[in-house]
Amino acid sequence: MASMDVRVRWAGDIHFESVQDAGPTLHIGGDDGFKPTALLLYGVAGCTGIDIVRILEKKRQKLSSLEITVHAEQNDDYPKPFHTVRVHYVARGEGLSEKALAQAIELSESKYCVVSQTLQQPATVSTSFEIAG
Repeated sequence: MASMDVRVRWAGDIHFESVQDAGPTLHIGGDDGFKPTALLLYGVAGCTGIDIVRILEKKRQKLSSLEITVHAEQNDDYPKPFHTVRVHYVARGEGLSEKALAQAIELSESKYCVVSQTLQQPATVSTSFEIAG
């Protein structure tokens, strides 16, 4: 079974930064960071986008651009969970097949994209804590 860990560190006020050995720093919250809820939606777009590009390459489709818009609606009352998420894809490419694009989207959303899969079915979330000395 595969696993993944991410870590963030408080950087003051309501700003957090990703902690990793190499690569860019992800800023969350505060004036210069992403909203955590937006990161979830970016995750859906990025995850399905990567899958779609790879699937279309395997189908020998000539994709020149792909833009993904994720529109989400959430409750007015806290904790304001999303109740509707709509994903819209705009693809361009020479001789791009509508059938191939539809199949790539369906495969990503139903089989490959872990972010979409997690949103579509319940996940067990557990917490733990410690006070370090």
